[in-house]
Amino acid sequence: MSLDGSSVLVTGGTRGIGLAIALRLVRDGAKRAVLGYMRNDSAAEQAAEAVRAAGGEAVLVRGEVSKPGTIDELASHGPYRVVVHNAATGVIRPALETDDKHWDWKLNANARALLSLARATAPTMPKGSSFVAVSSLGSHRVLENYILVGTSKAALESVVRYLGVELAPLGIDANAVSGGVVDTGALEHFPNKEAMLASVERTPAGRLVECDYVAAALSFLCSPDAAMVRGQTLIVDGGFSLLA
Repeated sequence: MSLDGSSVLVTGGTRGIGLAIALRLVRDGAKRAVLGYMRNDSAAEQAAEAVRAAGGEAVLVRGEVSKPGTIDELASHGPYRVVVHNAATGVIRPALETDDKHWDWKLNANARALLSLARATAPTMPKGSSFVAVSSLGSHRVLENYILVGTSKAALESVVRYLGVELAPLGIDANAVSGGVVDTGALEHFPNKEAMLASVERTPAGRLVECDYVAAALSFLCSPDAAMVRGQTLIVDGGFSLLA
């Protein structure tokens, strides 16, 4: 795929899966990668250097993606050929240990933000453009301590389905990519991290998902080869979710 020197946006784009996605899109021909992030300035600067080393221009936007001001700042660097909503916040605890502020925070950042981004950026995006959300298996499977994230990812996938239909007349597609367990810094927030890593033992592929596999699937969804894939969630988990 060639992005023909266009601009792309990746929220949560300075570490882990988000950075892998940004670098893949630059290798696919994007000239400029706008990377949204919330607080780690050091990681953001390192990500910007990695984008430049890959041959792209990097623009860093710091802020909470659930805030209107951040959405406006991200949109101001468009128009975009690809918009990726990868940013996610984490409150990892059992259902009865959560409260309403956790719910509101998760749903706003993980799901509503995609709709906000679409409203802010879609009107200026050319035909053939793509929105892609990064989801997780907790959207449809019950995972330990994952009720808030899982519910927000289920909502995210629902937003993707609606955008897949409603943006089609503009020539814009919307899909999601859902990865299995990926060994990134995000796992440090899980009290059952070791059990999650041990899931490799029951994964048909025999190894954990890596960031680049998720990025490659996303690259496909943004390519002309995926023109008839609309509103879908592509699972990249080495077959883990196939087993009972």
